[in-house]
Amino acid sequence: MRLPALRTTILLFLIAIVACAPSGDSTGASAGMREIDLDILRDKVRGGWAGQMIGVSYGAPTEFRYLETLIPQADLPEWTPEMVRGALNQDDLYVEMTFAQVLDEVGLDATADDFGAMFREADYRLWHANLSARRALRRGVPATESGTPKYNAHANDIDFQIEADFIGLMTPGMPNAGVELCWRAGQVMNYGDGIYGGMFVTGMYSAAFFETDVRAVVEAGLATLPAESPYAMVISDVLAWHQEHPDDWEAVWQLIEDKWNDREPCPAGAMRAFNIDAKLNGAYIALGLLYGEGDFDRTLEVSTRAGQDSDCNPSNALGVLGVMFGYEVLPADWTGGIAALADEKFSYTEFSFNGIVDSTIERAIAMAERHGGGVGEGVLRVPIQEAEAAELVVWDDYGSPVERVGTDDARFSFSEAWQRDVRQSWRAGDRPFRVSAAPGAEMTVTFEGTGGILVGPWLPDGGMADVYFDDEPMRTIDVYSDEEDAKGSETVWHAFGLEDASHTVRLVVRGEPYGESTGAQVVIEDLVIFR
Repeated sequence: MRLPALRTTILLFLIAIVACAPSGDSTGASAGMREIDLDILRDKVRGGWAGQMIGVSYGAPTEFRYLETLIPQADLPEWTPEMVRGALNQDDLYVEMTFAQVLDEVGLDATADDFGAMFREADYRLWHANLSARRALRRGVPATESGTPKYNAHANDIDFQIEADFIGLMTPGMPNAGVELCWRAGQVMNYGDGIYGGMFVTGMYSAAFFETDVRAVVEAGLATLPAESPYAMVISDVLAWHQEHPDDWEAVWQLIEDKWNDREPCPAGAMRAFNIDAKLNGAYIALGLLYGEGDFDRTLEVSTRAGQDSDCNPSNALGVLGVMFGYEVLPADWTGGIAALADEKFSYTEFSFNGIVDSTIERAIAMAERHGGGVGEGVLRVPIQEAEAAELVVWDDYGSPVERVGTDDARFSFSEAWQRDVRQSWRAGDRPFRVSAAPGAEMTVTFEGTGGILVGPWLPDGGMADVYFDDEPMRTIDVYSDEEDAKGSETVWHAFGLEDASHTVRLVVRGEPYGESTGAQVVIEDLVIFR
């Protein structure tokens, strides 16, 4: 279904009027300004939050069920307005809302430490970079380091990308203000391309308040990124391939797959079909927007059918589209269920749909005022900011995953206290592993490379172990999940940026629980080698 033609035409006409302004720099009160009617601002913010809710609810049934393959049209869910209620319990939304709450409570100058303090105490369920960061914070790692590859093997994962929407929604036409805020919030759980994913999304939202061309919005997101970053290279490729294949999104999806789906460093996805890397999934967001061409249904279809994180990607894409067109123009078939829950709170937050819209508008006004704009005569005056590329900070030079070594491989050695077992994984089939809670149980593995991840689950009954690297004591680790359930294929130990040589890791089980753990188990699944 295409957006209703007359309503779309009227709104785009209004957008064109309020967006017209003289050009200028973005240094403060002397900068050039443009204006947006406050009613249109509210409508666009509502559209952005509604788009996220619809996208994540629609894509949830297929999330990570289709890996390295397109989702067949016939396997897409049949939408009913009541499905949007699922958004109330989605981490895509409740995490970003709690970050927004930090800004409401602390102010626009909230630091990484402020965001980290909230995150450390949050009791909601988390995964990947978010969970790894929270565990690090709870173990004393500063918020400025909890997203770095030193402490977080998920540093390039999608987490901040799916949570940065709130920044773009509060920085209309102010991409540089958004990028600066992304640095402060994003470093809590990500690093490098993981943070750039949030900047890309933020830049698109910022542009969408004043831009009616979808390609220009994607280009605006790209403009916030350093051209040398792999993330920027991916999006540049998608834009170029879109021009070469304007009518064949599936051909471009395959080009993305062939070039960019082989360097996933996440311990759950390295050397496997599963890919939660920010830039690959960011490419699917861009794919949906470019080939959707402003059509709500088509954007949703393409960004979902691209697969992998098929709820987060349409959530980002439709959030951006919702800002471009505004809530009132979005198809009623999709927004019809929102009114019934508009005052219900999202899980783990103090925000309802209506509440987060109000909060976002207040922060957008405050951000405009901070940069020399402000409210007057029913409009918000926004300083014109030409996007400046962020500083280059990546860790891809640490190497790429080149091999995954199972525990039955001769490079592994286990003492008798380790038991062998096999479990079935929906990502990787039958997989042998070793488990022990016996004090003094030893495991040794030797590998050649510039980095490695010793993979195993984080467990509610996880224990502690001492790690020795190249015959020297390194650190004590624990595999307690900090949650009531287990998290599979996580990081028991990791190190990157090593000399390209032979290395040995020795792990000695302590037989002691960590913190509130109910046991002392340590499980080893395999080793991912980087070079």
